[in-house]
Amino acid sequence: MGILEVKGVNKRFGGLQALGDVNLSVKQNTVHAIIGPNGAGKSTLLNCLVGKLMPDSGSVMFDGQSVLGRKPHEINQMGISRVFQTPEIFADLSVLENVMIPCFARRDGAFRLHAYETVGSERDIRGQAEHMLEDVNMADKRHMHAGSLSRGDKRRLEMAMCLVQEPKLLLLDEPTAGMARADTNNTIDLLKEIKAKRDITMCIIEHDMHVVFSLAERITVLAQGTPLVEETPENIKGHPKVREAYLGEAQV
Repeated sequence: MGILEVKGVNKRFGGLQALGDVNLSVKQNTVHAIIGPNGAGKSTLLNCLVGKLMPDSGSVMFDGQSVLGRKPHEINQMGISRVFQTPEIFADLSVLENVMIPCFARRDGAFRLHAYETVGSERDIRGQAEHMLEDVNMADKRHMHAGSLSRGDKRRLEMAMCLVQEPKLLLLDEPTAGMARADTNNTIDLLKEIKAKRDITMCIIEHDMHVVFSLAERITVLAQGTPLVEETPENIKGHPKVREAYLGEAQV
């Protein structure tokens, strides 16, 4: 059994079958990538995992508990954090303030700065946030306006905001989208460092195969909402079903 178990998940949007009988098992403390051509159902699956979409049928279990029917903030409290395609930060606040915000417990699930109760003193929270910024090599930018950061640093900040919550599972939706190669390589290095330091599972949706093959231990390939192959990176390369999904015809 994996820490994340998806069984028989189906999702339709009108006449479109976005997901068809998807099964996925993500083992604890591994990096699992989900890849596939545009329209394969990757984002739909991710949205089912975090409570933004409800599958028509099937089950999604995380650490032995169902996530279905729960609100996104409840799933977050279960130990699942998500990094979005476009970094979601508070642009008007400082880098340090951004990382402090997740250190507050929600009262009502609304993401409002004044809808929180503190966990520990503000001094403790500040110290926790500063330590996290050191972990992601952003301590020297803690007083900067978050909105002024480069895309690569905004991504790094968003990861710090997720990691300070000590999640068991980190979902990354195209974490290097729109980045220059140097920032992409820095993000790969950061994720490797995070994985080496923490007991954490990662599930990555990504189009950049350089990123996928640099990080993933297992890869699931989707095509037209249906899993084609789940294999190690070595066995994915050149697999006829994968080549057919991407190129339109089998290459053997």
